[in-house]
Amino acid sequence: MTQTIPTSRATVYGYPRQGAQRELKKAIESYWSGRSDADALLSAARDLRLRNLVELREAGVDEIPSNYFSFYDHVLDTACLLGAVPERHLAAVPDATTPAGELDRYFAMARGTADAPPLEMTKWFDTNYHYLVPELGPDTRFALNLAKPLTEFAEALDQGVTTRPVLVGPVTFLLLAKDPTGTEGFRPLDLLDRIVPLYADLLRQLREAGAEWVQLDEPALVTDQPADVLAKVAETYETLAAGEIRPKILVASYFDRLGEALPVLASSPVEGLALDFTNNAAANLDDLAAAGGIENKRLVAGVVNGRNIWAADLPAALGTLGTLLGLAGSVDVAASCSLLHVPLDVTLETGLDPEIAGWLSFARQKLDEIVALRRGLTEGRAAIGNVLHINESRLASRAASPIVRVPAVRERVAGVTDADLHRASPYGKRRQAQQDRIHLPQLPTTTIGSFPQTQELRKARAALRKGELDQEAYAEAMRAEIRAVIAEQERIGLDVLVHGEPERNDMVQYFGEQLTGFLATQHGWVQSYGTRYVRPPLIVGDVARPEPMTVEWSAYAQSQTERPVKGMLTGPVTMLAWSFVRDDQPEGDTARQVALALRDEVLDLERAGISIIQVDEPALRETLPLRTGERAAYLDWAVASFQLSTSGVRDDTQVHTHMCYAEFGDVLQAIIDMDADVISLEAARSNMAIVAGLAEAGYPNEAGPGVWDIHSPRVPSVEEIAGHLRTAVAAFPAERLWVNPDCGLKTRGYPEVRATLANLVEATGRLRARP
Repeated sequence: MTQTIPTSRATVYGYPRQGAQRELKKAIESYWSGRSDADALLSAARDLRLRNLVELREAGVDEIPSNYFSFYDHVLDTACLLGAVPERHLAAVPDATTPAGELDRYFAMARGTADAPPLEMTKWFDTNYHYLVPELGPDTRFALNLAKPLTEFAEALDQGVTTRPVLVGPVTFLLLAKDPTGTEGFRPLDLLDRIVPLYADLLRQLREAGAEWVQLDEPALVTDQPADVLAKVAETYETLAAGEIRPKILVASYFDRLGEALPVLASSPVEGLALDFTNNAAANLDDLAAAGGIENKRLVAGVVNGRNIWAADLPAALGTLGTLLGLAGSVDVAASCSLLHVPLDVTLETGLDPEIAGWLSFARQKLDEIVALRRGLTEGRAAIGNVLHINESRLASRAASPIVRVPAVRERVAGVTDADLHRASPYGKRRQAQQDRIHLPQLPTTTIGSFPQTQELRKARAALRKGELDQEAYAEAMRAEIRAVIAEQERIGLDVLVHGEPERNDMVQYFGEQLTGFLATQHGWVQSYGTRYVRPPLIVGDVARPEPMTVEWSAYAQSQTERPVKGMLTGPVTMLAWSFVRDDQPEGDTARQVALALRDEVLDLERAGISIIQVDEPALRETLPLRTGERAAYLDWAVASFQLSTSGVRDDTQVHTHMCYAEFGDVLQAIIDMDADVISLEAARSNMAIVAGLAEAGYPNEAGPGVWDIHSPRVPSVEEIAGHLRTAVAAFPAERLWVNPDCGLKTRGYPEVRATLANLVEATGRLRARP
């Protein structure tokens, strides 16, 4: 097949990996369970890649990427590409010369083994995608393994398509890494001289294979970087561009403006830059003009939002593209980032109102938008006149819809006062009132909320949806599970119990389905990490709570035990972060609407006799703006929305919150300002590092640093958990420490849950007896 490359090209940086029916998830989990072998998994992956290739080609995408596919995570892929495999994983899977061995070592790094903990996991910039953190120390040695990018390039070439391989750039890879040894004066970026020659070799081999362009992703450069890092960026790309045999280099950035890195890359000898021109990154346009443009380079313009699901404003995007024509040697049209972050196809959502469906654009529809914009740019607006007319009509329909703006909701938000944002008494007084009511021992033990979602629970929900189970029979099935979960926790000996959340499909979707202003999808799956996919709700209009959402289940659970049972809610920031949020008003306004709905639920739980209420905010750090100068405004509304949700309760009602898998150092003051009585945080994968951070920040309330990494299918021993606890007690007052896992137990199985929680309780007993 011969490709026709127009003056302006339509392209993307990546596409959803999983398939329309999450075929990749099923194939990987089949391999993990031993139901299929390595050949079957590799074959299923190849079929999915070729299917995506056909879809992109038939949509009219001119330059198609390759190597965006991953079995688990693209940063982990890069670590394997460079041979940066920790010794414990080499020992866990010593033979990686076969396909099965290579896969098993890869998955050992991602998930761990009985004897080898996995790599740490954290959020990919300000998204809900998780990446595996490379471990790089002063003694790390690298060795290039190009099999994956070469194989994926060759399989597309066999179909007549010369793709553009996509790789994590060297600077971003090192900036995302951590040194597990803690060597003083060392940072992973010091290894740049070791990996740049490998990247140069990589470029050479890809060119020899037929690649004309290679994309090196450097999203770390949209964060604030000091002068010495920018100097290394300049040096790196001078070196890579000096290669005698290499493809042209496209350096891609996304999620925010390049800022100080823009003139560095603009003056480098690379042939192309990819910039985001949506949301905060719209400032790239002014910065590009101020820098005098890049007349000698290719510009790939991300004018279609790759992170949200709203139909693009095509006339406005065309206007941006027209301006950019005067600032670059050539202008191509793209989404702002990989389409990994949005669902696959709106047409799969047969249950959506057709009018609302017209407001939306998932990955497949974004291809049509990109291709239409490329035609409009090269052939003129008249060539896409009908497309523009339909687009404008749909944008107008959304703006005028009565579900978008609800006067009663807006009046209530306008009536919020400063007094609504603060507890009646300071923490010290509340703590005494709570102790008098709840009577907890030192180092109280609990879990984060969810218990395993068994196949029986999923079948019950499916039967309810299909009408095969009536509401009362479903409710009894949930009550039976709650009784079993309460009894299990009492047998194990936990101090504060949870009802296990059997009725919840997802911690955001469950609430979104009960709040006005939210809509759920049937097939809107988005990868969170590995084989964990979520269906973020869509916030289409003003938000309110028609009736209680959790009170019945929490009250029933409390009726089954004398021990305290936590009420469990998802906080307003996380409700926004893990939904596709409306883009027609400030996010802080939407957060206040959600906060008021949750405030009603919190007060109803308190009235029902629930003494501990947990409002989870795992996304607080994730949503932090990438640029330091924009963070204060975000934290103001984020903290205020949490306070609005929780501050109406009595002193003797204990408020908990939970956060996980993020770098918390940047938000420690905000965590203090939230004024939750107890915060639980992910800590096991990072060896309890957050505890020292809390102590140094003077965190005044109670904290539960996680002692069990629940994202790894292993049972930590009593001694391992006790070691974590000793580390915590050495850094933070024991009288203000709780003992809990890192996160909810939804994805784990009952055998490992029972074993690990028993170990957790035994380890806590040891510490209580011998601090």
